[in-house]
Amino acid sequence: MVLILAGAVQGLFAQTVKLEYKEFNLPNGLHVILHEDHSTPIVAVSVMYHVGSKNEEPTRTGFAHLFEHLMFEGSDNIPRGEYTRFVEKAGGTLNANTSFDRTYYYEVLPANQLELGMWLESERMLHGRVDSIGIATQKGVVIEEIKQTEENQPYGSILRETFKRAFTVHPYHSPIVGSPDHLRASTDQDVINFYKTYYVPNNAVLTIAGDINPKQAQKLAEDYFGTIPAGKKPIVRPLQNEPVKTAEIRDTVYDNIQLPAIIQAYHVPAMGTKDYFAVSLLNTILSGGQSSRFNKSLVDEKQLAMQAMSIPLPLEHPGISLAFLIPNIGIDLGKLEAAADEEIVKLQNDLVPEEEFQKLKNRVESEMVNRLAGIEGRAELLATGYTYFHDAGSVNTDIDNYMKVTREDIRNAARKYFTKTNRVVLYYLPKKK
Repeated sequence: MVLILAGAVQGLFAQTVKLEYKEFNLPNGLHVILHEDHSTPIVAVSVMYHVGSKNEEPTRTGFAHLFEHLMFEGSDNIPRGEYTRFVEKAGGTLNANTSFDRTYYYEVLPANQLELGMWLESERMLHGRVDSIGIATQKGVVIEEIKQTEENQPYGSILRETFKRAFTVHPYHSPIVGSPDHLRASTDQDVINFYKTYYVPNNAVLTIAGDINPKQAQKLAEDYFGTIPAGKKPIVRPLQNEPVKTAEIRDTVYDNIQLPAIIQAYHVPAMGTKDYFAVSLLNTILSGGQSSRFNKSLVDEKQLAMQAMSIPLPLEHPGISLAFLIPNIGIDLGKLEAAADEEIVKLQNDLVPEEEFQKLKNRVESEMVNRLAGIEGRAELLATGYTYFHDAGSVNTDIDNYMKVTREDIRNAARKYFTKTNRVVLYYLPKKK
């Protein structure tokens, strides 16, 4: 009876997370997605540009991250430093973030301020304030941020140190935040060229979600974005060209930390692929909550670790799944690593028990429902689906893809990807005084 009830609840969840949306292209190549929801009188206006750190030139890294800051400088019609004030004065919020693959900007506003959001984002795209004053200011901000997050924050250099060893050919080997030396060496014209290449309508997705009238929203999209010229510069699209790994990479990193740590990074398939969903569930088994295997075995039962987690990084191209282990005081790192490896071997040899598997599916489904609870989250997922896969509808099919994963799929993923020859292992140790 319990399993029957759980199945019924699963079916109910799967039906309730389906998003209705409308999409169309403007003549300049801008893709527009409209999602109507009148449950709350707010709207999210977002633009996702298909440019991240993987698009940068090898000697000019950090530009994608720089623009995340630079695009708040203002525009020809917005005074310097006033962009944020427009949103906050209207009772809204705004933010931006950058990844290896894309850069995302959004405002969440009262529904009657939709046109304000459209104007602000069109200003960014058409004539953002990319001048010598703003460039110099934001270079300084970004370089200081790199110093604070990587040099002064414990374990802050993990992604940089891991990715530069895991990727020898693919541009994922360059960190998202970039190189301070590259930023200092770049000219204003270098930055302007980046803007003119990537911040163009034919490299972007505009998403309008929330308490909207779709016809009115479409008219506003046409009015504010339709006349922006399409970009004419060639857009760099890196190949998925990282060679298959045949040997484990091991190294030691000395950092400004008090406690040592172990990093295990396995090469895994790209986001949205069949095997990625299996790898994602495998990681949830390892470290998804208090009852996960890493927590039960390494933290509670054997008391080898004070913290143990494993997460897949959702990337457009094949990426990595990263485990982060902090040992208890006095525990040998080799002993902790061996215990973590034992949990992987169990997943390679044995099928996940049915009860644990059902609990896993319920957890993942609940998390996906929560991700769709907010209007801004919906806007981002719709934009991501189109940007990565040219399929905004992936927001509705992801849950089905997770539910299709079998226990055999998880075991096969453990055998195929979680092997010693397919990983980077770093021992993080405190710097010697």
